[in-house]
Amino acid sequence: MRIVLLGAPGSGKGTQAAMLKVELNIPHISTGDLLRAAVKAGTPLGLKAKEVMDAGHLVSDEIVLGMLEERLEQADARAGFILDGYPRNLVQCEALEALLTRLRQPVDVALQLVVPNEMIVERLAGRAAAEGRKDDTPETVRKRLEIYEQQTAPVAGYYEKHGKLTVLDGVGELGDVFQRILSALPRQAA
Repeated sequence: MRIVLLGAPGSGKGTQAAMLKVELNIPHISTGDLLRAAVKAGTPLGLKAKEVMDAGHLVSDEIVLGMLEERLEQADARAGFILDGYPRNLVQCEALEALLTRLRQPVDVALQLVVPNEMIVERLAGRAAAEGRKDDTPETVRKRLEIYEQQTAPVAGYYEKHGKLTVLDGVGELGDVFQRILSALPRQAA
């Protein structure tokens, strides 16, 4: 089962992906985690990424896609994967589609978790207080939500156009949201 998990920051993607990983026995692949691991390991792509980040720039789509390709070619991803945090825009969406076509691993389903913005602001404010994070102030979260709406939300339209999008209510108890996700998976994986 090859899943793209979509949703605004704070919608619960990472939490649900971790639960899906266990349930489906497939890797949860976060591009942010891949990037940090490659930099730490000093891989060729990690060294390129570190150079870009040290200069204060965003890592290019080409580097991120290269890291993603390396990860998807690993044995544990052959049975499927859960992508979390990628693609973030339509250009990345098309690049991912080309990569997955080349690897003969097309996306089976894109699941979009929908949570009202004010609830996300509350969730992330709670996380900031609990974890001592300074990057989740209400103002910062609202700005990230604006960027999400402009850049990432259109990705859902791409998957909808291709008949692969399922929109799910991301509000409620973790287990309830998880059951909604499991119910939405194509039959061969549920």
